[in-house]
Amino acid sequence: MKISFSEFTTKKPQLTTFLLLLLWIAIGAALRLTNLTAKPPWTDEFATMVFSLGHSFQTVPLDQAIALDVLLEPLQTNLSTNIGDVIRNLLTEDHHPPLYFVLSHLWLNLFPPEGGLVSVFGARSLATLFGIIAIPAAYSLGKLAFRSAVVGHLSAAMMAVSPYAIYIAQEARHYTLVILFVMASLACLAVAGRCLREQKPLPLWTVFSWIVANSLALATHYFFSLTLVAESMVLAYLWWIHRPKSTTFQWGRILLVALGTAAGGLVWVLVWQHSYNSEMTQWIQSGDRNLLSLINPLAQALAGWIAMLVLLPVESEEIPIVIVSGLAMLIFLIWTIPILVRGIKFQLQQPENNIAAITLGGFVLAAISLFFGMAYILGIDITRGPRYNFVYFPAVIIVIGASLAACWQGFSQPGAISTPEQKSCDFQLGNFKLPITNQKAVGIILAVGILSSITVANNLGYRKYYRPDFLVPIIQQASHEPVLIATTHKTLVQTGEMMGVALEFKRTGATMNPLFLLAHQNREPQLSTDVLQKTLAQMPRPLDLWLVNFHAPKDVGDCVANPETFRQINGYDYQMYRCPRE
Repeated sequence: MKISFSEFTTKKPQLTTFLLLLLWIAIGAALRLTNLTAKPPWTDEFATMVFSLGHSFQTVPLDQAIALDVLLEPLQTNLSTNIGDVIRNLLTEDHHPPLYFVLSHLWLNLFPPEGGLVSVFGARSLATLFGIIAIPAAYSLGKLAFRSAVVGHLSAAMMAVSPYAIYIAQEARHYTLVILFVMASLACLAVAGRCLREQKPLPLWTVFSWIVANSLALATHYFFSLTLVAESMVLAYLWWIHRPKSTTFQWGRILLVALGTAAGGLVWVLVWQHSYNSEMTQWIQSGDRNLLSLINPLAQALAGWIAMLVLLPVESEEIPIVIVSGLAMLIFLIWTIPILVRGIKFQLQQPENNIAAITLGGFVLAAISLFFGMAYILGIDITRGPRYNFVYFPAVIIVIGASLAACWQGFSQPGAISTPEQKSCDFQLGNFKLPITNQKAVGIILAVGILSSITVANNLGYRKYYRPDFLVPIIQQASHEPVLIATTHKTLVQTGEMMGVALEFKRTGATMNPLFLLAHQNREPQLSTDVLQKTLAQMPRPLDLWLVNFHAPKDVGDCVANPETFRQINGYDYQMYRCPRE
C-alpha cells in the first residue's frame, strides 16, 4: 500500500520528524563539510583567527622587510592567551562585538595546530556547526509559525541545501551564529503576531526569550539592529490592522521586550562608538551618485536573493560552463518562481495561518526596504556584501518552506480533494510542456539546491575574492632570485591579504622564502613609495620585486618591469620587477 508523505507524518509524527530531521541534518552536514579547508582563507577570516587566538595585528612590523614567519606570527597558537586578550584586542583593532570570537577562542583550544599555526579546519568548523544547528532550528521555526510539520520539514530541507547557507557555513565568521539568534527572535515575533490576532497577552517566557535572543544577537553582529528595525515595522503594521481590538496589556509586554532589548544592546552602542573605524567600512559606501550607484544595489540584491535558492557554476573560468549554467538557472527560475508565488498566495488565504505569512513575509519586505533605504538615501550599500543578508535570510527560508508545503499538498488543505490543476506544476516554455506533479516539483527544487550547494563547496559559486592559491604558483614559476612582496597598508585588511599569500607559501611547502613589506599609508600615497625605495636600497641584489595591491606611485628606481603578461587573479593586482646587481 502506498502511503503519502502527509499520511505518514499524520500516522507516525514523532518517528517521521526524527528520521526526516536526521536526513536533513545529514545532507546539510555533508554539504557544509565538503572541501571545508580547500579554499584559502581571506582577510575577514584571518581577522577571526587572529582575534580568536587573543592576538593582535599590531605585532606585525610595518615599513620594513619581514620574513614569512614574522608575518604569520599572529596565527601561531598560544595557550597563555585568555578571553580578556580576545576582547581587548578585538575592541581595540576591529569593529565587531565579541561573543563569537570568545566562543571561537574556546573552540580552537580543541584543535591541535597545523605546522605551528592555527587550524583552519578548527576555525571554520565552528561556523559549520552553527550552520548545521540552523537546520533543526528552521524546522522548529517553520512548524511554530505555521503550525505545520510539513512546513517545518521543508524549511529544514531548504536550510540544509540553500547555497547561501553553505557559503556562510564554510567561512570562519559569525554569520551562522547570528542566524540562530535571528530565528529565535523571529519565533518570538511569530508568537507575538498570533497573540495579537487572537487577542491574547504575550507569554512571559516569550518576553524573556525575545530579550535574551536580541541581546545575544547584538553581542554577535551590529547589523542585527536591522532585524530589530524590520521586526518593529511588522509590529507597527500589526498594531494598525488590529488596533480596534488591541489592549494596552498586550502592547505593554511588547514594550517590555523593546525596553529589555534596548538595555541589552546599550553597552554595544557605546562599544561601537569607541571602536568604529571608518576606513574598515569604506567599501560599502556608495561614493559618487551616478547610474551605477542606482543599478548596483538592485542587481546585487537580486543576485543575493537568487543565490538563496539556486547557484550553478556561473563563476567558472570556462565560458561554456558559465553560459550553460546561466541558462539553466534562468529556466529553473522561470518555472520555480510562479510555484513559490502560488504557494505564498495559498498560505495568505488560510484563515488559521495567514498571520504567519503576513508576519514573516512582511518582515522580509521590511528588511529589504531597509537595505535599499541605506543604499539610496544614506549612501551605504550593504547589498555589496551578500553575507549581510543574514538579517532576513532565515525568514526567506521559512516563507519558501511554507510555499513548498502548499505545493506538496496540492495547494489544498490536508485531507481535501485536489483538482488535477492543483496537483500539477507543469513546466511550459513556448509550445513545449513537461508534466510535473507537485511532489516531484518539490523534489526537483531540493535536488537543484543540492547541486547548487556542491557548486559553492567547490568554489564555483560565491567564489573566494582573494586567490593566493593562484598567485603563489606564478611567483614560484617566474622568480629565480630572492623575492620581496610589497603592498600598501592602511588597516588589518591589507595585513590579511598578505597573510593569505604567506600562508599559501607555507601550505604548499615551497622552498622559496619571500620577504614582505607592508608600507603603511595614511593620506599621502607618496609616503608608501618612499618606504619602498628605502627598503629596496637596503636589500641585497639581484632581487625580484612583486608589487601586490600597491596603491601608490610605482617608483622602483633601477628595477625593471617584467614584460611577461600574467593572468588576472581575484583580489590581487600585481606586477613583477627585476632588480639587477648594482
